[in-house]
Amino acid sequence: MKIDIIPVGRDKSLLKAYINFPHLLYKDDPNYVPELFMAQKDLFNRKKNPFFEHSEVDSFLAKRDGVIVGRISTILNNNYNKYHDCNVGFFGFFDVVEDYEVAKALLDHAVSWSKAKKLESVIGPANFSTNDTAGLLVDGFHEPPKIMMTYNKPYYQKFVEDYGFYKDMDLYAYILYTKKASEKSIRLAQSLEERLARQGITFRSITRKSLADDVLQIREIYNDAWAKNWGFVPMTDKEIEHLASELKMLLHPDWCFVAEDHGKPVGFGISLHNINEVTQNFKNGRLFPFNIFKLLRGRHRTDYVRILALGVKEDYRKKGIEAIFFAKNILQARKSNVIAGEVSWVLENNEEMNASALKLNSELYKTYRIYRYDIDG
Repeated sequence: MKIDIIPVGRDKSLLKAYINFPHLLYKDDPNYVPELFMAQKDLFNRKKNPFFEHSEVDSFLAKRDGVIVGRISTILNNNYNKYHDCNVGFFGFFDVVEDYEVAKALLDHAVSWSKAKKLESVIGPANFSTNDTAGLLVDGFHEPPKIMMTYNKPYYQKFVEDYGFYKDMDLYAYILYTKKASEKSIRLAQSLEERLARQGITFRSITRKSLADDVLQIREIYNDAWAKNWGFVPMTDKEIEHLASELKMLLHPDWCFVAEDHGKPVGFGISLHNINEVTQNFKNGRLFPFNIFKLLRGRHRTDYVRILALGVKEDYRKKGIEAIFFAKNILQARKSNVIAGEVSWVLENNEEMNASALKLNSELYKTYRIYRYDIDG
């Protein structure tokens, strides 16, 4: 049967169908966690999401005999291209039934869209950039994803690779079980914290009240700490403020810290409770009328947390600040009866972070992959 590629555009009913498609595709998958409908709707809202102030996104549905069988978004991230002095496009939100012809039709469209804009390569999946959710799960399908991590069917990897996409970078996720955490590393970190305090480097919590003042300083640290990382693109002031407003309800001072040198922020670590444990059974990702109360009650009562972001300015690395952030998380996990924390994601070529994760007795348990396709002519 003919496969039709339908542009979503600004049609509200098509956008709703686009957001809801994964709920149908994964309805029998015990490890699927629905994205919250309200959050997804805001993500694609050109007036609310500051990403659209500098970049372009077009979204498409694949239909066969009138039935939705896939979706994809094509992305031109102008800030990424400017920062890396390159000319590439991205694809994201790729979901498809187990039929390679449908996958090929969607990827054909993404490549054609990128070629029409005279781009040289297509990278993905990224939703919309590496500052958002990104990566195709290629190993670790045995349990649900943690908060703000992707999930997909195992057959996606074959479809993407059969099309001609090749690995650009792997992203690692480690699991650190509280009971297995290295005691030696914790003691060393506590000793380091005392030594740094004598040098004027201290640690404090990020609270919901301090967040408004902290957020732009966190952006400065983030953009400095990740500046040389593969795939990095700096966040604008509006993007970091938007992200902070999205996460504000989930932040807890016991899990969020800033390192300061005589009052000047030089590093931060943010961990979030894994609310996927709460939202996994929210039908179609809807919060209302009653799920919002379940989320409010359970947002800080989860068995797992995720170390979402941890960064230290380049001039302050190798002082042990990162180790202290990890130790604070482990000690809080013991206090809160948290089973484990996910450390994610870590670039496969980030030798220092990978070594630190293993030193703490973390286990590499999931791998996500970013692919690239080179456009001919």
